[in-house]
Amino acid sequence: MTLALGCIADDYTGASDLANMLTRSGLRTVQTIGVPDDALALPNVDAVVVSLKSRSIEASQAVARSRAADKWLRARGASHVLFKICSTFDSTDAGNIGPVMDALRDDSGDPIVLVTPAFPGTGRTVYQGNLFVGSVPLNESPLKDHPLNPMHDSNLVRVLGRQSRDKVGLVDLATVVRGPDAIRKRIADLAGEGHHSAIVDAVFDHELEAIGQAALDYDLSVGASGMGLGLARGLIASGKVKDASASTIDSKPVGGPVACLAGSCSQATLTQIAEAEKTMAVLRLDPEQIVKGGSEVQRALAWAKDHLGKSSILIASSSTPDQVSALQSRYGRDAAGHAIEQAMAEISEGLLSQGVRRLIIAGGETSGAVVDRLVIPAFLVGPEIATGVPVLRTIGSKRGDMIMALKSGNFGGPDFFNDAVRLVA
Repeated sequence: MTLALGCIADDYTGASDLANMLTRSGLRTVQTIGVPDDALALPNVDAVVVSLKSRSIEASQAVARSRAADKWLRARGASHVLFKICSTFDSTDAGNIGPVMDALRDDSGDPIVLVTPAFPGTGRTVYQGNLFVGSVPLNESPLKDHPLNPMHDSNLVRVLGRQSRDKVGLVDLATVVRGPDAIRKRIADLAGEGHHSAIVDAVFDHELEAIGQAALDYDLSVGASGMGLGLARGLIASGKVKDASASTIDSKPVGGPVACLAGSCSQATLTQIAEAEKTMAVLRLDPEQIVKGGSEVQRALAWAKDHLGKSSILIASSSTPDQVSALQSRYGRDAAGHAIEQAMAEISEGLLSQGVRRLIIAGGETSGAVVDRLVIPAFLVGPEIATGVPVLRTIGSKRGDMIMALKSGNFGGPDFFNDAVRLVA
């Protein structure tokens, strides 16, 4: 297998989002969970997205895991690697975006790296280096209150500058709209001035295409799924990759009941849970009882046993931002988050024992905990449920074929769970 594009994603739902974008853009794509074992048989594809859980761990661990993924991808022919980050640039001042970027740039030998989390399809745009969510700066949007990586500064030149050891520059929109050659010149000028990375403005998809063409001159880029769109279209336009079918997923159906698990506390997911209550059985767990070591897992599985077969089900540990903040104050941020993620993972394993083979997971940390517990090595990427959320079919799972969807908390419309249930056939 010789890859046209390698990707390293810092969480599992972000990896699915990127894999979905690459597939839609014409690349045959597989998403792996961690750096694959050499014994894992993968189909011939154009791109591999290596999913890591490195967004919120200690920076040195994130660097080590990302370097291992980069080494694996380049050993399989990837001449360009995208370090995929969240479109809301989720990262504290200690990292992990800056430290990982610096390390991968050192390994690549590139003088400078292009960086943009712009993803116009989900309302994330960058102008004068500032990240917007819809019409408002990130720090004025509800997304600023992420429970693990709150974002209270929309100026990404400043944000990345606090994380990277080197100077961060800006390629502004006036340059980007003039096309790839103008971007190349600005990047070269910034490199000559001692900058080693540059935030790149983008408001529309066609600007991402220009950015992708310029980024392919280098071995490394950093961005959200919008950068994936630009890179994929650049590879196809160059003739290095032949435009492939929009779907690589096996059409063989997977039977059994459908279960949804929601751990995200985003406003989008809270709205989706409320909407799902109109059409399916929903159980809301008590997060504090989970953290205190109560019997919420057992309660959830007993409840599921009574409801599976009658309808699709949804089990939610999601809380409002105020409730999350209060819980973290009492028990500690890391301890509270870990306890809830592991409880949801334990529930997922119990659901499989009850015959569930189709799972829909909402929340990046929750998705990571579930996929790790179920020991799933890789996925084939299939049709899109919502922007950034594809149907996934497991590859190499010892538990047999499963169909899954891994949703970032902020993604999807109000009726996401009902839409997903219909599509994970």
